[in-house]
Amino acid sequence: MDLYEYQGKELFKRFGIPVSDGRLATTPQEARAAAEEIGGQVVVKAQVLTGGRGKAGGVKLAEDSADAEAKAKDILGLDINGHVVRKLWIERASDIAKEYYLSITFDRGAKKPLYMLTTEGGVEIEQVAEQNPDALARLHVDPLEGFQPYQARRLIYGSGIDDPNEQKQLLGIVEKLYRCFVESDAMLTEINPLIVTPEGEVRALDSKFTVDDSALFRHPDIAEMRDVEAADPQERLAREKGVTYVKLDGDVGILGNGAGLSMSTVDVVVVAGGKPANFCDLGGGGDAQGVVDALEVITSDEQVRSIFFNIFGGITRCDEVARGILTALDQMKIELPIVVRLDGTNAEEGRRILADAAPPNLYVEPTMLEAAQRAVELAA
Repeated sequence: MDLYEYQGKELFKRFGIPVSDGRLATTPQEARAAAEEIGGQVVVKAQVLTGGRGKAGGVKLAEDSADAEAKAKDILGLDINGHVVRKLWIERASDIAKEYYLSITFDRGAKKPLYMLTTEGGVEIEQVAEQNPDALARLHVDPLEGFQPYQARRLIYGSGIDDPNEQKQLLGIVEKLYRCFVESDAMLTEINPLIVTPEGEVRALDSKFTVDDSALFRHPDIAEMRDVEAADPQERLAREKGVTYVKLDGDVGILGNGAGLSMSTVDVVVVAGGKPANFCDLGGGGDAQGVVDALEVITSDEQVRSIFFNIFGGITRCDEVARGILTALDQMKIELPIVVRLDGTNAEEGRRILADAAPPNLYVEPTMLEAAQRAVELAA
């Protein structure tokens, strides 16, 4: 789950990481009131779950409260990479002498948290890694050993930061960021830029924060931060119905029973020359209501032009799945072509049940590849 900047900063603040004073606003009038409360110059920042806010005109400096209200009117409703701005963060303006970059992400290859620190902050980290990789200090933390103070020193020296005052502040921030990462079950905690003011104060000017969805049951306070209105409509509907679903950019809707089979189905559709519209896992069962819920989510995507059911009967019997499919089709009207592949326990009986019912838009194929090819052909 991705958090907005202001939410990430709230978590940073909990762990003692210094951030700028700010207020949340959802209307120009609230922006004016927030700016009056803060006083002086403020920055009006669009709150969206995507990057590129500055380039899109979503971050503006305001001289006073009246200017903040005017800037808020310009930014609210702005479309930034498909995300409409509905919230603003009104923050005290900061004088910047230097910009650094600091983050912790989970390195799946090494199975360890990975620190990254560079003096080239304020730009995309991918750009730094590509153009000047030596400027980027990297350091893994063994999760069994945990964070050790020497690691912060090694990271700071490796990045080339040599000011003693900055080093001292960074030692604390590096340690606190690790605590924030681990104790929040985060997948990414990023500060870009981590600024140094002309007075020498080091402070987080931005926040990018991603929390592991699977760990949210341990963090009800963080789970409440989820903005359901900002989520993809299909993924929001899937969450409401308890369907395991991930939106993709294609036209072949996919439904399998089991995560491994569903991922393989996504791959085989690509091999067949098509583009998957989603990943959707029906789970171990094949009851009618589960099929109905999954189909409602899949068909709510206007890009879908065919649906591929890929079922392997292990514990689940294919005849039960076949009956579930037919019951689901009775409950809801679907005009899209549906391709079904059944294999495993009672597969022949399942295919016979579908053949006897013979819905006009239902196609039964014997193998996974043939079914994928038919689904791709019908989506064309």
